[in-house]
Amino acid sequence: MEIVRRHQKGNRKNEAVEYGDFVFISGQIANDLSLDAEGQTREVLAKIDSLLIECGTDKSKLLWAQCWVTDMRNFDAMNKVWDEWVDPDNLPVRAGLCSSLAQTEFLVEIMVTAGR
Repeated sequence: MEIVRRHQKGNRKNEAVEYGDFVFISGQIANDLSLDAEGQTREVLAKIDSLLIECGTDKSKLLWAQCWVTDMRNFDAMNKVWDEWVDPDNLPVRAGLCSSLAQTEFLVEIMVTAGR
């Protein structure tokens, strides 16, 4: 099977990799780091939507998601936006974690895997 890699970022990662009927989206962070956790989550999910569409799928085909917040006080804000965004009839398996991220301005990071 062919592997399609999209949007290489430096020499460390691609934003998306397609393999067979699977689409793997790397951990996404907001571009506007002045936003609060809710705003960063909206921006992250919009980026995920765009990548999924580019790869020929959408959020109704999500299989797995991993969501990080840097502070548990932001977990409810992230979940509020997630709950508005996710397809309620096609929920993925999901893990929610609290962890330091690469920069202190990053409040939320989300990565997903989808089918087609």
